[in-house]
Amino acid sequence: MPRHLDKRTALVTGAASGIGRACAARLAAEGLRVAAADVQADPLEQLAEDVASVHVLDVTDYGAVQATVAEIGPVDVVVNSAGIIGPQLPIWEVPLEGWERTLAVNLTGTFNTIKATMDGMRQRGWGRIVNIASIAGKEGNPNMVAYSASKAAVIGLTKSVGKEACTDGVLVNAVAPAVISTPMNADTEPDMMEYMLSKIPMRRLGLPDEVAELVSWLASDACAFSTGAVYDISGGRATY
Repeated sequence: MPRHLDKRTALVTGAASGIGRACAARLAAEGLRVAAADVQADPLEQLAEDVASVHVLDVTDYGAVQATVAEIGPVDVVVNSAGIIGPQLPIWEVPLEGWERTLAVNLTGTFNTIKATMDGMRQRGWGRIVNIASIAGKEGNPNMVAYSASKAAVIGLTKSVGKEACTDGVLVNAVAPAVISTPMNADTEPDMMEYMLSKIPMRRLGLPDEVAELVSWLASDACAFSTGAVYDISGGRATY
């Protein structure tokens, strides 16, 4: 039986590269009508032939998120992949604007897309929301306080909302990857990259397509009795 039973519409944020791009391509290949959104216009346009529509969107702007959702039409699936690493410094050196920007994109951006789409999903009696968190949100990475805190908050948000909407047919889950081979991680400091790799028993980076495989299941009819959960995809780093 196919995972995705109906021709549904998915909004994927952070779709211009990395995990978001892999998720958008995977869901489109599986027959969903994918609306790909990102703040980066040029790389987003490269997806135009593979998805139903592309939208330049700053997820920290709730009004812009509302307008984009209205333009797309009823959204059945949301994949919240928009994110930034933020300052890679000890807390006493983190600039306030770096802290605020990281939480605005990673946490408030996730809140905004959920809030803008939840009413429609509840009214239609079906929805799937998948939030891209991080193993850093469970363990905390040194010198990545803003990123780790924002991803921990995404996990808390997922657990709360997953319990609020499940009786309306809307399931909300999160994925917590270890370090994945993405353009975002290309900017990771070498010492930090070595630290993260040293904690992975499989001794390699994860691949965006591997994350997209898990996201596809969580976004489908096949996922029917899981909500408010966090799925590790960490090469063995997370064992709890």
